[in-house]
Amino acid sequence: MADPRGFLRYGRIEPPHRPVGERIHDWAEIAAPIAPAEHDRLVRDQATRCMDCGIPFCHSGSAGCPLGNLIPEWNDLVRRDLWAEASRRLHATNNFPEFTGRICPAPCESACVLALSDPAAAVTIEKIEQAIADRAYADGTVTPQPPRRRTGCSVAVVGSGPAGLAAAQQLTRAGHAVTVYERDDRLGGLLRYGIPAYKMNKTLIDRRLGQLRAEGTEFRTGCDVGLDPSLARLRADFDAVILAVGSGATRDMDLPGRDLSGVHQAMDYLVAANHDCEGDGTTPIHAAGRRVVIIGGGDTGADCLGTAHRHRAASI
Repeated sequence: MADPRGFLRYGRIEPPHRPVGERIHDWAEIAAPIAPAEHDRLVRDQATRCMDCGIPFCHSGSAGCPLGNLIPEWNDLVRRDLWAEASRRLHATNNFPEFTGRICPAPCESACVLALSDPAAAVTIEKIEQAIADRAYADGTVTPQPPRRRTGCSVAVVGSGPAGLAAAQQLTRAGHAVTVYERDDRLGGLLRYGIPAYKMNKTLIDRRLGQLRAEGTEFRTGCDVGLDPSLARLRADFDAVILAVGSGATRDMDLPGRDLSGVHQAMDYLVAANHDCEGDGTTPIHAAGRRVVIIGGGDTGADCLGTAHRHRAASI
């Protein structure tokens, strides 16, 4: 069972970040290098803070993890240095923990019982999740899982964001012939073009795509489903079609000056910046030397903030 006094012996400590003055000059992830042994010790200590509550709100769908991750279970496995078992337990509910361990807003931590009296005292669940996923790749325990037999059924998945990729992986492993259609030139959806590289290195996407391909999933890029191919064509060619498309619609503001130059939607800015990082040419929306105002303080606003800093904005 979990250590019932772990949270009394260890306080909340997160892995260090690179200095601000260094990291705003590149697009690399913001985590600071740390020796593997020291990193593992830090993660084990933090996992020990999880006391496996009688009612673990952290993996409740209504208040905590929407995936239903079995958080107390893999925390205890990490505490006992059973990393491979922790990875299997984590992957049982989450296809891509290296993604969510970096970019999930972590409602699990808000729901942590330790946060009831002090929000800053919650178990560092997201960082532990990331550590399990990264350790699994380093140890070679993440391998392709092709199906043992084929069903003869075919499925088209429209959209290669996290929902589309997870659906494709589960259906492929069940034995179906799965083809993923993506409108953009590269796979990953918002993982690829909506989230800045300093929050999640895009090689992580390519690494998972390699696993999916080895399992048998096929991919088609540059396909604007509805136009080419048509939805009718997909319904005729496949036994089932899954629509896993993101919403490209933006929330606009009908205000004086909205039509002036220099006023941009956040996703237009972020997508162009990510294309720039992928080597597709300089973004047409650049904040270098400009005085920037960001309307909205959520995750997307924060992404715009970090991007504008790296563009060398005059002020934000």
